[in-house]
Amino acid sequence: MNTTTAKELAAPDRRPSVPAFSEKARTVCGSLALLVLFIAAWQWGPGMLGMPEYILPNFMQVVRESVVMWNGAQLLQHFGITAMEVVFGFLFGALLGLAVGVALGLSPRAEAMLSPYILALQIAPKVAFAPLFVMWLGYTIYPKIIVAVLIVFFPIMINVLSAIRTVDPDMVNLVRTLNAGRWQIFHLVEFRSALPALFSGLRIASTLSVIGVTVGELVGGNQGLGYLLVDGEGQGNTAAVFVAIVALTMIGVVTYGFVVWAERKVLHYIPKANTSTV
Repeated sequence: MNTTTAKELAAPDRRPSVPAFSEKARTVCGSLALLVLFIAAWQWGPGMLGMPEYILPNFMQVVRESVVMWNGAQLLQHFGITAMEVVFGFLFGALLGLAVGVALGLSPRAEAMLSPYILALQIAPKVAFAPLFVMWLGYTIYPKIIVAVLIVFFPIMINVLSAIRTVDPDMVNLVRTLNAGRWQIFHLVEFRSALPALFSGLRIASTLSVIGVTVGELVGGNQGLGYLLVDGEGQGNTAAVFVAIVALTMIGVVTYGFVVWAERKVLHYIPKANTSTV
């Protein structure tokens, strides 16, 4: 008859655990499988549905058109211009949204005075401002950056404002008992409490910045991926339009990925489930 001793009961469970890498590998493989399935559907789907190439070109036709645009239409140059506009629009909009969100969060009176005007600016369609910026600043990169700033600004400002307003007052009182000054309270409690909300706003803004720049280039651009998109549409070159869309998507994905990477570096003390992208 088998008996279980107290030592065996107290011994920790030494059963081999499933390595975390296997779960990550399954996730990556599943994502790649979906990508392959999407490309396959794109390649053979239009032909099976009987759709002409000038309406929906297949994947290989878009690839061939991208090579042509790379060699003759200076695709890399236009890609770099749009990427630069997205980066500057995102950074300036993020800094402006952070500054205004902090200021309004710390001053309820300033929020009551300025919130109607900020809300009106957000409600006004940004596409309507783009022609004005082009008329004022010309066919330069500045109108596109300004449109991106306007679009990026609001989600970051709202997130930071809400986070600062909901800071735990007990934490503030605890720091005050330690003779902390106003700047120390903001730096140690209020700003750190607002960081998760700030990065949530940055995730949204990283995708919106691409939209803002594209709108500016569509309205009044003579360079950039938005210009290539309009040029391809004017020539009836659907494949060129898809090339521009894919390039814009790549810029958005890289920008979003950088925000996620920065979030994991800054908020490393938060449990991983709280900072997961899925």
